[in-house]
Amino acid sequence: MLVFVYLLVAFILICIFLICYICIYNYYQTYIIRINESEAFIDTTLRKRFDLLNKSIGIIEANKKEKTKEEPILKSIVNLKSQKLSNFELDRILYDGINEFQRYKGEIPSLSENEAFLKIDLALFESESEIVSARKYYNDIITDYNKLVRKFPSNIVAKVCNYKVKTYYDGKDMTDDDIQDFKL
Repeated sequence: MLVFVYLLVAFILICIFLICYICIYNYYQTYIIRINESEAFIDTTLRKRFDLLNKSIGIIEANKKEKTKEEPILKSIVNLKSQKLSNFELDRILYDGINEFQRYKGEIPSLSENEAFLKIDLALFESESEIVSARKYYNDIITDYNKLVRKFPSNIVAKVCNYKVKTYYDGKDMTDDDIQDFKL
């Protein structure tokens, strides 16, 4: 009879442990799904920005009065087609491309009269707010996920499932001593 009681208590404890494990595992899965959705939205927005900058190259070339042998317009964007980059790197390169786009906008007055160019400029402006909100949402999710990975008892599930701390969207690794990854 005493053995039966011990077996029953052991069975109940194992069931409680499994229920806790399953709940925490499902909580991780929820965060992983949210992270993937956020990354997909960021991918879409970055693709949209790339396409807009790519469309603007022909318009800028058509409105540029002097045809010199200088580097191609938006060279960084032209070179992106053959590269495999992370979202962090792509966002930084697109940001440089948008700055170059704005420089051309100021240098070539006929662009401000071109309807197609103005539409691209407006779409780039709107995409900026989209990417800022997507970055914030992504970083908020990553903060919560990283808390799960580090806190007890969810860190046990993280170790069993090999879940690691993820970096924030800006690519800064807060755990290392390298301060050079803080770019302005």
